[in-house]
Amino acid sequence: MNRREFLRGGALAATALRLDFFPYHLLAAETKKYAQDIVSLGKTGIKLSRLAQGTGTVGFMGSSNQTRMLGISGLSDLLRAGVDQGLTFWDCADGYGSHPHVREALKSVKREKVVIMTKSGATSESEMQKHIDRFRRELGTDYIDILLLHAMTDSQWPKKKAGAMAALSEAKVKKIVRAHGVSCHSLDALKAAAASDWVDVDLARLNPAGLHMDAKPAAVIPILMQMKAAGKGVIGMKILGQGELKNKVDQALQYALAQDCLDCFTIGAESIAEMKDLVARIPPASVRA
Repeated sequence: MNRREFLRGGALAATALRLDFFPYHLLAAETKKYAQDIVSLGKTGIKLSRLAQGTGTVGFMGSSNQTRMLGISGLSDLLRAGVDQGLTFWDCADGYGSHPHVREALKSVKREKVVIMTKSGATSESEMQKHIDRFRRELGTDYIDILLLHAMTDSQWPKKKAGAMAALSEAKVKKIVRAHGVSCHSLDALKAAAASDWVDVDLARLNPAGLHMDAKPAAVIPILMQMKAAGKGVIGMKILGQGELKNKVDQALQYALAQDCLDCFTIGAESIAEMKDLVARIPPASVRA
């Protein structure tokens, strides 16, 4: 079995939960990849770093590990430190409560140096219009690079969220939002995203152990490949299984780096030291055989 057959067939699933016999040789790239590599996000025209700085580990009801532990000063310092390391992609959300932290970081980072992604739980057109205006005020920016419908679980989300989608489409025409899409939290929702022409960007859960995912990797990867073939931007999340793979970081990173279906991925470091460690681990992980 060659590397491509292995990845697309999801052959890691049998040993995924333990990762005791991780097949490094099948996942090794020929050339090193770096966290700071600037990659294209599908056909959106957006270019960003391979690694995004996440702000929503265990994020819900307006807070996350990052916002709870670090506060505005600490998280903004972490975001700025990431830019100094070459990371140009910030991942936030209304549900994480991290907009004020991004605003603070932007006081000393030029807006054009970073790509900002956020997420909304809005359903109606008027609600989304209000969210777009509020988000821009909270973030301290005139435009949002990527705005996603957050945590879709229903296969019928394109019908139920039609109003919010219309508002985002209008905002894109006005260049207030550069790209729109969804983050998915079920396999049915993921399939609906793949079938939707409206989706520019999908944020999808993927890791070698299948932790906190929509389904096993063998079921998810073909759908993400379908998205890529259609020109959608695909961003990976839950790369470390919401922290449960912190003792298997090299394996999880190599797995994500080997996936042709991902343009880039987001990980929520909780300290500057942890962020720098991730940045340092990515090049050797990408080629380890």
